[in-house]
Amino acid sequence: MITLTTVLRRATALALAGAALLALAPPAAAQVPPSPAQAQAYQGLHRAAWRGDLPELKRLLAQPGVVTESRDADGRTPMHVATYARQRQAIRLLAQAGAKLDAFEGERYDAVTIASVADDPKTLALLLSLGASAGQTTSRYDGTALIAAAHLGHDEVVRQLIAAGAPLDHVNNLHWTALIESIVLGDGGPRHQRTLALLVDAGANLQLADREGRTPLQLASARGYRQMVDKLKAAGAK
Repeated sequence: MITLTTVLRRATALALAGAALLALAPPAAAQVPPSPAQAQAYQGLHRAAWRGDLPELKRLLAQPGVVTESRDADGRTPMHVATYARQRQAIRLLAQAGAKLDAFEGERYDAVTIASVADDPKTLALLLSLGASAGQTTSRYDGTALIAAAHLGHDEVVRQLIAAGAPLDHVNNLHWTALIESIVLGDGGPRHQRTLALLVDAGANLQLADREGRTPLQLASARGYRQMVDKLKAAGAK
């Protein structure tokens, strides 16, 4: 006979397990875009980049000694600001003026990872076409843009990053790969299924395990993600 006390204990244990996982998981909002107050206070290149004011941006970039790598209080360059604001023409102008595409802001995010987390394939495609790297190690989690995108189920972004040569089997400091994050931090829904399929089809290592030795197949099975399990088994996962 299952008593009320037993039910409550089980519920508490499940809640604690979920809280522990969330504590480990890289938060989706780890990247912090400029606040309204910050954006309002921007001057110079930051202001023009944020607003997509192309005439002003051209004027400023033409000035002798212009510093394209100036930083706001959180370490964001005009390139980061333009990426957050999806100001693609501003990104192009900054790049043409020599602004660094792969610079890190204060939390160790680059423009590629910012666009990836924002589920912004158009801006990501532009950055990659201009020569930005798809493979930098970013964030406090020593991850990559691909891991961040897989975590969030941004399947089209994942497709672009794979095509651009992003490292498939990078292991972050939580001991998770992009494949593992698509499972343990996903919801098992269509976008995470497509994300996992893209990684599997691209040749991601199916046997790399998490810190406790659990393989992607074991993790998907434990969560009842049947479609993911079927895809992994068909690809030879153990």
